[in-house]
Amino acid sequence: MLAPSFQEEVGRYHLAVPEITRGNPEPVKELYSRLDDVTLANPFGGIARGWAQVEARLDQAARQFQDGQMLGFDTITSYTARDTAYLVETEHFRARLDGSAVEEFALRVTSIFRREEGYWKLVHRHADPAARPQSRRSLTQPPA
Repeated sequence: MLAPSFQEEVGRYHLAVPEITRGNPEPVKELYSRLDDVTLANPFGGIARGWAQVEARLDQAARQFQDGQMLGFDTITSYTARDTAYLVETEHFRARLDGSAVEEFALRVTSIFRREEGYWKLVHRHADPAARPQSRRSLTQPPA
């Protein structure tokens, strides 16, 4: 069997990502590299580094969402080199967060992939709610 092209991997990625909003992290986990340099910066804050931390963060995110429905992906750009590729997108979905009413979300997402043994593996995902322009005030951190 031939290893999937990057475009085929993006198709798998687009099928896997909405599963987090339905409470199922397993399809996204399958896409990740298991090497120690993987990272995840999700909208809940902080940065997970290494497979154990990334896996725990994916599980945590999936527990917070229910009843998700993907509305679409706006691909801003993508780039593929021999062994590295990236994808910059806006993800649009509806979901319940911690059992609340259904809300619409738009996330600004950068995903980086690396070719490992011929297969594209996700090595970094950064998703945040700053999909629309923000005020300068949004950059300041409130005191803890």
